[in-house]
Amino acid sequence: MLSRDELKRNAAAAIDSHGDEIVRVAKTVEGHPETGFREVKTSALVSEKLRGWGVPVQNGIAITGLKGHLNGGAPGPTVAVLGELDSLMVPGHPSADLQTGAAHACAHHTQIGMVLGVVAGLQATGVLPALSGRVALMAVPAEEYIEVEFREQLRSEGRLEFLGGKPEFIRLGQFDDVDLAMMTHSTNTGDHRKLLLGGTNNGVLAKQVQFIGKAAHAGGAPWQGINALNAATIALTAINALRETFRDGDTVRVHPIITRGGASVNSVPADVRLETFVRARTVPVMMETAERVDRCFRAGALATGARVKITTLPGYLPLINDPHLADLYRRNAEELVGKDAVGHIRHRGSSTDMGDVSNLIPAIQPYAAGAEGSAHGADYVIQDWDVAVLTAAKAMTWCVIDLLAEGAALAYEVKAKHRPKMTKPEYLATMRGLRQEQTYAE
Repeated sequence: MLSRDELKRNAAAAIDSHGDEIVRVAKTVEGHPETGFREVKTSALVSEKLRGWGVPVQNGIAITGLKGHLNGGAPGPTVAVLGELDSLMVPGHPSADLQTGAAHACAHHTQIGMVLGVVAGLQATGVLPALSGRVALMAVPAEEYIEVEFREQLRSEGRLEFLGGKPEFIRLGQFDDVDLAMMTHSTNTGDHRKLLLGGTNNGVLAKQVQFIGKAAHAGGAPWQGINALNAATIALTAINALRETFRDGDTVRVHPIITRGGASVNSVPADVRLETFVRARTVPVMMETAERVDRCFRAGALATGARVKITTLPGYLPLINDPHLADLYRRNAEELVGKDAVGHIRHRGSSTDMGDVSNLIPAIQPYAAGAEGSAHGADYVIQDWDVAVLTAAKAMTWCVIDLLAEGAALAYEVKAKHRPKMTKPEYLATMRGLRQEQTYAE
């Protein structure tokens, strides 16, 4: 039987030997970006590559998601390695789809490469037979919480319930057989660091808001109308007046957009629509802030005589990295790239549905460098593919080996020490309870 160090060396060598192919797949995904629940080409490509490497795959999970398994030499717990299929909408990005504006400005394509890298590493000589348990390989749709109207339409058709990929995977039971989970995100460190431990991320609620006024001739008789755009403007101004009251430590983020400003310039706007996120470090602060934001929307309606319909949608829970898994990742990262090249991200105001997973089972989301530019920006691109894909894959593979080697003793230990924030039934009840629709009139 090979030692753990020998297993890791074999795995790293296998990842390197398949490196060109793995990176080529990631670049192919970058070249045909697709937004959430539309990732048809990306899903088909990942499925084809996994099956080509002998991994049985279940397709069509949460519309475009998929899941495969690699079995160790003996029974044991399941470790999930995740990658995300979807892109953003950033029309100015160099790899943006010219018709849709979709672009991988968050580098989820590197995660797909990482998953394939883990497969290559675990299939190296002697590795899988030495492990107790199995590895679930998940390609998950729709991490970016965008195109809400499209997703609500899918929901009305009964094709999904939640608007994010991992919440749907949870609802559908795809994490029921998973004991621990990990996924690596790309980042731009701007320095010598290559791998970084993740900290926490904000949770998020989504809101769709419709101000309903009364149309009238904007030039001839505007007094006969009720201007829904004015109602929205007052509401946005009221939200801005709240900002100085947000405590720094709560990392509150409220960032509304107008998705419909009126029907025509010569008619008093009677139907004006907004979307906003309400983010915060903790769920109680998020809920408190959401109520204050709702008051701002109601104030706009009250001031103008309009009506306002506020639809609250469940978003994502705050991300909590399991400290024992994180410590394991740190040790492997330092062995892989050197202690000086390993960093730590404390907290980010962004949100991820990996947060939902982390509230149920031990999970981590570390980061790999290799990108440059601003995340979600038109300049966010991968420059060092070796670090962004292959090094990241090696670190996760080494963690899997540590967890499942020697009878999976470490996996059992991490699981025993973990204290989940909620059970799956509690999670589903919480998420369903967040969905509300309320209408206010003068």
